Amino acid sequence: MKIYSALLLLIYIFAGCSGSDVTEEISYSDDETIDIEILKDKALEHFINGSIAESKSDYTTALKEFNQSIHYDTSAGIYYALAKNYFLISKLADALKYSNLSVKYDSTETEYYQLLADIYIQAQQIDSAAIILKKILVLDSTEVKTYYKLARIYEDSRPLEAIKIYNRLASIIGPDWNVLLRVAELYEKLGYKDEAAESVQGLLDIDPSNIALQKLAIDFYMRNGYNDDALGMLNEIIESNPDDLEAREKKAQIYINENNWEAAAQEYKYILEQPNVPLEAKVAIGASYFAKSFSDSTALPIAKELFQSIDKDTTNWQVKLYLGAIALSERNDSLAIENFKYVTENASWNVESWVRLGGLYFDNQRYEEAEKIMNEAVVLFPNEFAVNLILGLSLAQQNKTKQSIQYLEKAIELNPSDVNALSAYGFALGQLNENEKAAEYISRALRMDPNNLNLLGQLGLIYNNLNMMTESDSLYEAALEIDPQNALINNNYAYSLSERDLQLDRALEMIKIAIDADSTNSSYLDTYGWIFFKLGDYDKAYYYIMKAIEIDNEQNAEVLEHLGDVLYMQGKTKKAVEYWQKALDLDSSNETLIKKVATGAI
Repeated sequence: MKIYSALLLLIYIFAGCSGSDVTEEISYSDDETIDIEILKDKALEHFINGSIAESKSDYTTALKEFNQSIHYDTSAGIYYALAKNYFLISKLADALKYSNLSVKYDSTETEYYQLLADIYIQAQQIDSAAIILKKILVLDSTEVKTYYKLARIYEDSRPLEAIKIYNRLASIIGPDWNVLLRVAELYEKLGYKDEAAESVQGLLDIDPSNIALQKLAIDFYMRNGYNDDALGMLNEIIESNPDDLEAREKKAQIYINENNWEAAAQEYKYILEQPNVPLEAKVAIGASYFAKSFSDSTALPIAKELFQSIDKDTTNWQVKLYLGAIALSERNDSLAIENFKYVTENASWNVESWVRLGGLYFDNQRYEEAEKIMNEAVVLFPNEFAVNLILGLSLAQQNKTKQSIQYLEKAIELNPSDVNALSAYGFALGQLNENEKAAEYISRALRMDPNNLNLLGQLGLIYNNLNMMTESDSLYEAALEIDPQNALINNNYAYSLSERDLQLDRALEMIKIAIDADSTNSSYLDTYGWIFFKLGDYDKAYYYIMKAIEIDNEQNAEVLEHLGDVLYMQGKTKKAVEYWQKALDLDSSNETLIKKVATGAI
């Protein structure tokens, strides 16, 4: 029955949209004439067959029949049918051809224009689509679907125009949820927060009791800093439904955004008390406070309280792991060991949390605690790359270079292509004056990351120590090509040049770049002074090297030796020997210092 009714409609459209000349008969071939009615009947027969095939999604057959139909009669309806079926199989060029013909033969049918616009949209010809959609609105200014479509295609390229169209649509259909939502999102995207808020309020006015709509508005208010509005709505929701945990979590998040972690904790405590909240979610809440404690110590007791609350209802090892870490932060080593022991006995299989926890301490420059955590972990996971790397790096950062070597070497054994492990190991070897071996590993890292400034600088320094000056200079030059303002590279290269009495004017300009970046760095100040020494300006040399000594608190043998040299050149031999002796006390095997102290001369 449905197919029959559809066919009657198609016959009606077909009969009323013919593009053929109306004559009694037409010439069909050289030797016969056929009555036009017979041609129309044949066209209609194929058209009906095509429409039936289309209704069954048999577009290949439909197109075959419609092409036969157009052979007997040209009509807008047939062209439209061809265009639609080509569009359905994504043959856009053919669809566009026949769609244009359909509107050419009948410029009053909005449905034909709708298809043409859809084809342009699919082909990403947005401007052409907009022209067609505007033609539809000229034909029918109440065509709601067209307003939507036109506004949507303008959203990315002309958002303000899209807003105008949506507002025009709203004037026709009245306040509408979809329209107001799109307008709010566009205003927010453009940064017009007040206008966006007005649209959000319009949404609430449509259905003020709709909780889902309220939460959508709350999300908007939170994103855009309308915290008071969001809190007001959340309090109303919680008042009517205290067990709405999502609302409580949003409220806590607002407090965190305002850095009011204590107020947020009150909401989180309620959430933690609920038996249906997954343990993973509870641990995540406590972990956020623990992470915050690295930048705000007042968060640590809150984290402790939260994890103790969770611990009452579970024996989960993750909770014990965090309680151990908190005890470690509180310098309660015995309690930390107790909790870590529980973890080792009950979750010896899990390495991820150890790595995450140790990495958290390391990233926050809490190297001593990171060392303790990873010392526990390395017993459980001696062949885990990340455990060895973090432990090695933590030791290296505390100048425990000899201890760090075994773990960094193990990390490379486990992952020979990790740039961080290779560079850290190479640096540690350099600290131990194993320069040739250090150069080997840093070179390997540099081959994997050739533009890494830290690697270029490290290898340049090592080659300098190996007296491979051509190679060293080449690396420093390459680094400065990448970043001419890099303070460390400028300092190291300037010092190297000054030691060889080369390009002293350039070296002076380079060290000025480093000093501008960090005027309290004792190494930079010493280099600055040493270049002035090489230039023969002993007063400036004395000034800058003395500043370096004050910062180092007379604990750097090389800087103390430099000051002795400056004093000697100023004719203050007794004072010079005094500083050479201080340097020798710190570096007793330095033969140059031994000679200077013994002879009282450079």
